[in-house]
Amino acid sequence: MKLLELIQNSFKAFWANRVPIFWTGALIALVLGFLYFFYTPPATDIGPEQPIAFSHRLHAGIKKIDCRFCHPYVARSRFPGLPPVEKCLYCHNHIIANHPEIRKEHNYFDTGTPTPWRKANFLPEHVLFNHQRHIRRNFQCEKCHGQVEAMDRIRGERFKMGFCIRCHQENKGPMDCWLACHS
Repeated sequence: MKLLELIQNSFKAFWANRVPIFWTGALIALVLGFLYFFYTPPATDIGPEQPIAFSHRLHAGIKKIDCRFCHPYVARSRFPGLPPVEKCLYCHNHIIANHPEIRKEHNYFDTGTPTPWRKANFLPEHVLFNHQRHIRRNFQCEKCHGQVEAMDRIRGERFKMGFCIRCHQENKGPMDCWLACHS
């Protein structure tokens, strides 16, 4: 019986000073968990909602349409180009032309309004990224943009200097800031 009382007393003594610390830690963890889930918007793994529910998974993945068909300037400009309404209707005048999303495209075309695509990828303003240089070196779009053919909506990225530096180091790209990116 004495052994049991000794164990109980030891247990009580052990926790007597630690209970407030335990509950304080648990409360902090609970608050941090709440804040994380409250401020992390749902579907953070997908990019901004677009005016037309365009699926890269369908077009680039299943249909195997080359990125350059819709982004025609990627091989010769700093900007890849966004598809004009006419590009979409090139196919969709004949393929599922009466689908509600395609009807939106027809409305843009009929009113002479460009499709208001929302930007998904962002670079700092002082960076002069050149797609053309990377295409010439045979870098695949997935290297920076991920497995686009598996995404319905482009997840998008806020590219930072560390990402570029790691890639340049791995691929023996120029490291001179002013000649490479900040000219």
